[in-house]
Amino acid sequence: MFIILLTGFWCGNLNAQTAVEPKKEKWIAHNSTASFGEDGVIHVTNTSEKSALLWVKDTDFINGTVELDIKGKDVRGESFVGIAFHGADNDYYDGVYFRPFNFRSPDRKDHSVQYIDKPASDWQVLRETFPGKYENHLHPVPDPNDWFHAKIVINFPSVEVYVNGAKEPSLRVEQISLRKSGKLGLWIDGKDGWFKNVVITNSN
Repeated sequence: MFIILLTGFWCGNLNAQTAVEPKKEKWIAHNSTASFGEDGVIHVTNTSEKSALLWVKDTDFINGTVELDIKGKDVRGESFVGIAFHGADNDYYDGVYFRPFNFRSPDRKDHSVQYIDKPASDWQVLRETFPGKYENHLHPVPDPNDWFHAKIVINFPSVEVYVNGAKEPSLRVEQISLRKSGKLGLWIDGKDGWFKNVVITNSN
């Protein structure tokens, strides 16, 4: 493996690690606006009643690892933060996201991390059809109002989600979609979310 840092990148057949710069010109917003702080924090604000996306510009991600720091809010039903991957467009993509308001909830902690395949297999469909299969609790349990580190390992069709340096995944699923590559970006539902230190490692 060799390591390169690029200002914009294509994740096709390179075996490389890329730190994505927190600069406006490196991202494409959909249903969202984004502010880029001098501290490297990307604040994504939803401008619609639907899910919001901030795509990394010029990407075709296949297999690899996405690592980033994420912060939401401990406000029930208002904070959904994560990533979208293997996107065909703004409507068709796979995703992994977190519900910080459930992290410490005795009754709802098993709904802390979620896989989705939009638009056909959103969380409601998956929970009703396959209860407990595509969502889970987190270990270790992060502070719902603080930053936590997420590592999402994608090796089609396998998806594994690790938090805060855990050796075992909090979620392990197989993708429902048949898409093996596509767009990659940040994803939120609700009002807003915060992200930093986005690093993508392509394993192809």
